[in-house]
Amino acid sequence: MSNPTSILKLYGVPFSQPVRAVMWLMLYKQTPFEMILINPGSKGDNGSRNPDYLAKNPGGTIPMIEEPDTGFALGEAHAIMCYLSNKHGWDDVYPTDNQQRAKVDWYLHYHHRNVRDASIGLVAPKIRKDLDIPEVTQNAARATLTNALNAMENGWLASHRYLTGEQLSLADFAAYVEIGQLQPQFTNVYDFAPFPNVRRWLADMQKIPGHDDVHVVLAELGDISVEPPSMETIKGANISALKTLKVKLAELAS
Repeated sequence: MSNPTSILKLYGVPFSQPVRAVMWLMLYKQTPFEMILINPGSKGDNGSRNPDYLAKNPGGTIPMIEEPDTGFALGEAHAIMCYLSNKHGWDDVYPTDNQQRAKVDWYLHYHHRNVRDASIGLVAPKIRKDLDIPEVTQNAARATLTNALNAMENGWLASHRYLTGEQLSLADFAAYVEIGQLQPQFTNVYDFAPFPNVRRWLADMQKIPGHDDVHVVLAELGDISVEPPSMETIKGANISALKTLKVKLAELAS
């Protein structure tokens, strides 16, 4: 049984793509953690702009992890996943071979201004009307994502099962939570028909343990391609996701 006082704290919300990447990695590795809800952009008690949160994470981003026994705090999903892999020796997903690890790092750096645009161009405009994202920005983000998918289709996934080779890596977790959310069974806001290698990879990733548990929020949210979800729908999706996560975490901690 895990010691409750030493269980890692993960701050964020299940609806966040980077948060889901960290959640998925930890569930895949059967590593217990405590989920602490943080409302992005809020200055409230549980908000990412609250002074107490900013004291630990000056950027005010999610996710963030905190180690209760050491007080160590770390933000940014990719940094968190690399840190956890280094700490726990998860060499299967973050190889010790310098060249193989460099390939994983390569994708993680590439992700930010390429694949991450999936949210800006296709999902955020329908979920966060308050952001008032200009149409020109949405169109540019969609074009950037399409270019990235072409690179995956004709490059990384043309001769490998996963993004950096035949072995699942941190790159795949990071990429899928962003790209996978666009699929028909989730938000249904992108047509993957022109990308058979990407579709094959998406199907393979759905078989990775923990996939369904961390994507409950999207399954509950459903198709947003025609009608934007109501705030009640979004809240309900998060509640369902947290219930599922609570069950999984109880199993890991026992």
